[in-house]
Amino acid sequence: MSTSTVLRSARTATSHRIGMLSTYPPKICGLATFAAALEGELARAGHRVDVVRIDDGSGNVANSESVVATLVNGVPESIRLAAAALSNCDVAIIQHEYGIFGGADGEEVIDLLQDLGVPAIVVFHTVPLNPTPHQRSLLVAIAELANRVVVMTVAARDRLTKLYPIDSSKIVTIPHGALVPTRDQRREIDRINPQRPQLLTWGLLGPGKGIEYVIDALALLGDLRPRPRYTIAGVTHPKILARDGDAYRHSLVRRARDAGVEDLVTFDDTYRNVEQLTRFVASASVVVLPYESRDQVTSGVLVDAIAAGRPVIATAFPHAVELLSSGAGIVVPHADPVALSWAIRSILTNKHAMAAMASEAGRMAPSMSWSAVAAEYARLAGVLVRSAASVAS
Repeated sequence: MSTSTVLRSARTATSHRIGMLSTYPPKICGLATFAAALEGELARAGHRVDVVRIDDGSGNVANSESVVATLVNGVPESIRLAAAALSNCDVAIIQHEYGIFGGADGEEVIDLLQDLGVPAIVVFHTVPLNPTPHQRSLLVAIAELANRVVVMTVAARDRLTKLYPIDSSKIVTIPHGALVPTRDQRREIDRINPQRPQLLTWGLLGPGKGIEYVIDALALLGDLRPRPRYTIAGVTHPKILARDGDAYRHSLVRRARDAGVEDLVTFDDTYRNVEQLTRFVASASVVVLPYESRDQVTSGVLVDAIAAGRPVIATAFPHAVELLSSGAGIVVPHADPVALSWAIRSILTNKHAMAAMASEAGRMAPSMSWSAVAAEYARLAGVLVRSAASVAS
């Protein structure tokens, strides 16, 4: 790192100039949403955030005051320019997923990290349980180049330390953030008294979401009165839409019709901003996350559900097992409509259990707020800035 960068950083006692490399809105993906939320909260806390947006060729790019450069995958000069833009900052936060960078398994991120002139915090959104040899070596190489590696769950940290030869002193656990309803918003939501229980699954749609098993579970709850309604909110994932169209959504419509619960299932593709989505989630009786993945160590949707104070029913993916262990919901086996129907029945027919789960979710929520999460990233950035200044002096 250059002496001028160190001196500039040393002068900044409480705020920093932070670079952020990620996909970014209007691109539709969880990583873009995460980066924009973190960037916004860091900016509100007084830090300058320079965003370098990743252009993976899918379009969906637009001007933003925060975006100072664009990384075009497969273009070496663009990688150098992106690294230079990030190096104008005091520290860089790199969001990592295998599918967002160019090269095999996104290996072009290595070139960028090697060109950086400031400390790097790399956020691992995915830590594969069974990586290919190349994926494994790539993750290790990224960790070696990073000054710190952030994971979002204890499960991810445990997996990283047990399965990958990575220096554990570099690993920091910072939760995934969420928008937590204010007290006034909570009162407003609590006044909503739907006549029928509302089940909700939301997020980008595609095979592997397990929604078909919830539809099958509804067919096993014909004796419940009032009958629960099930809302499936979200659009088909853009990559799946480009490949298969809306085939998965159409298969769910057919499944609901064949199971005799078509009148209980609603598909909602309404676009909602973060505040609107938070109110929407908080107004549900129960959030259901029936994912087929047994490997998922981070789920932003799960964090959003708990932050909204909702009881959760989820399959036993690692993040759900971890977050729901204190009583904010129920974990069920994968691909098991009977287990799902039991969990739905046990919550909807027991108001005390539902209230206890909602209360536990509410207790956990503050630690997941974007302000709390951004404060942890800012603290980590400060540690690295001071360390770099100390080394230079």
